[in-house]
Amino acid sequence: MTPFVQAASIGFVATLGLALVTWLASLVQRDVSLVDRMWSVLIAAPAAGYAWALAPAPSLRFEAMALVLALWAARLAIYVSWRNWGHGEDRRYRAIRARNEPHFAWKSVYLVFVLQAVLAWIVSTPFLAAAASTAAWTLLDTLGAAIAVLGFVLETVGDQQLAAFKGVAANRGKVMDRGLWRYTRHPNYFGECLVWWGFFIMASAEGGWWSVVSPLVMTGLLLKVSGVALLEKDIGERRPEYRDYVARTHAFVPGPPRRTGPSKGETAR
Repeated sequence: MTPFVQAASIGFVATLGLALVTWLASLVQRDVSLVDRMWSVLIAAPAAGYAWALAPAPSLRFEAMALVLALWAARLAIYVSWRNWGHGEDRRYRAIRARNEPHFAWKSVYLVFVLQAVLAWIVSTPFLAAAASTAAWTLLDTLGAAIAVLGFVLETVGDQQLAAFKGVAANRGKVMDRGLWRYTRHPNYFGECLVWWGFFIMASAEGGWWSVVSPLVMTGLLLKVSGVALLEKDIGERRPEYRDYVARTHAFVPGPPRRTGPSKGETAR
């Protein structure tokens, strides 16, 4: 087994082991949405394995990527845990549970936790490429780092703005269309997308072009699976005025608000 393959295997074992520990916790709490709180940590775990296996003296590239990753993973895990605290199992997972009874507790091992571990391992591939590289810092690294940091800031600010808005009782039932949310309906998801494209650019600075699978998977998840598409699947039916917000606000990539005429009192997500 080559050192590269060995490192990749260590990374997968790390994220799979953490996913299975989370599954055991979900059995106790009867809440598989615990995996959402661990998602960012599942991605960070392989990176630690890659560093241990391939980069005992890590390059500046890997150190910079690891610093941003640690900040991103810690913030997201804390934020999602705080946001979901005391709310029980997320409705998305309740629907999955209902479709897969009986014995969902056991089925959830592969339907939820192993699947998440595989996706997290794939997303972590820029760190495998960076750990294997000893090349000096390049302009591509600077560009990638700037994009990743910008994404982290957008994601953090977007989540903070939404949390502050929801924390005001007078805003209950209203749409959040201020701050970053005036220019995109999902500034947090757009920011997260930038983080992973930035990591890929840094990894590709020295031959890690194959890790493009990481931002492609993350972008697909954010747009088509667990992000934009899922959140907006039926929101227009549940809250009709939200359609006005959709009509004047870009879905993902920020842009100037569209002119659609006088605004009505929108209903919040």
